[in-house]
Amino acid sequence: MDQQHQSQNSTEKALFTYKHGMGLFQKEMPDVAHHFSEFSEACFKEGQISKKDKQLMALAIAVVAQDEYCMIYHSKGCLDNGATKEEMMEACGVAAAFGGGAALSQAVTLVHESIQELH
Repeated sequence: MDQQHQSQNSTEKALFTYKHGMGLFQKEMPDVAHHFSEFSEACFKEGQISKKDKQLMALAIAVVAQDEYCMIYHSKGCLDNGATKEEMMEACGVAAAFGGGAALSQAVTLVHESIQELH
């Protein structure tokens, strides 16, 4: 690893690793990578929902999905589009409520039903 990459923090290293991997994927699957990139750009462009709000939504989804690279990527997207730390943490709070709610809903329905039916 060269000197520039040795001085990076863990977040910068993860972004570099992701971008490097995407570069390799583009070489291996150029058509798929191109279409994915076009699709993603269309999804995140300014529309009825601002770019900042779309990045906040993506951050929350990444938290629920426990996708570390997307958490980092969309944290950067949030900051690049003017989101504050408080807005980002609020989005993460909504993600936690959703993730916890999803877990609880499965526990009080499917798990509960499985216990009853398996006994």
